Order: sequence, then C-alpha cells, then structure tokens
Amino acid sequence: MILLDSDVMIDLLRQYAPAVEWFDTLEDEEEIILPGYVVMELIQGCRNKVEQDRLQRELAAYGIAWPSSEDCDKALEIFTCYRLSHNAGLLDVLIGQTAVALDIPLYTFNQKHYRFIPGLQTVQPYEKGSEQP
Repeated sequence: MILLDSDVMIDLLRQYAPAVEWFDTLEDEEEIILPGYVVMELIQGCRNKVEQDRLQRELAAYGIAWPSSEDCDKALEIFTCYRLSHNAGLLDVLIGQTAVALDIPLYTFNQKHYRFIPGLQTVQPYEKGSEQP
C-alpha cells in the first residue's frame, strides 16, 4: 500500500515526467491510496466545476483512507503540542497521523511539514529537477 501526499498527487495529475516515470515502475497489484484530506485539498484547488469533475474522474482509481476517531484524538494532541513551536498545519497533522495509523510511509516532498509527527516515515519517491510543473 502506498499513501500519497498532495504534492506527489499534483505532480502525477500534471503529468510531471519524473512522477509519471516513478508511478509507471510500481507493481500493478500495489494499492495506491490517498488520505481523504488530500482529496479535499485537491478539490479545494479546482477553479471551476469542469476541473472538479475531471479531478474526481481521475481520483476514482485511488482508494481513500480516513483516520479513526482515536487517530483524530492523537492528531489533536500532536497539533496542540507542535502548532506554535513548529507551525504545524491542521491538515498536515491529520494526513501524517493517517500514515502513522496505517503503519506505512507517506510519499511526500514536504518533510518539513511532517518532521515532528512521532512514528511517521516519509519517502521522496523520485528526484525533483529544476523544471518542476
């Protein structure tokens, strides 16, 4: 199971070559999932109904993972502890805690958003060049 953060999913949606090349190396039976909050972030970025409909069609191929109420309680503890000292983002904490609860790494390039979350592993899945999308 591979859990993708918003930045990786955006690269895939924009057909950023390194992201697509990495994605194409994955085994067909590998389940790709998105935290529900990532899906919401992506929808928030749509400028109109056409973009939103296109996004929803593209995301239909992916599973969605939501944290349990216990995981949300843990996310609240982490958020409370690190909000001021590390400028913890609400959605970042919920996304990170989803990965911790599933006991899988979060595929992201935003390590600084997650570095303070206990037990979270992150993976940078491909090299980013200077010609990012």
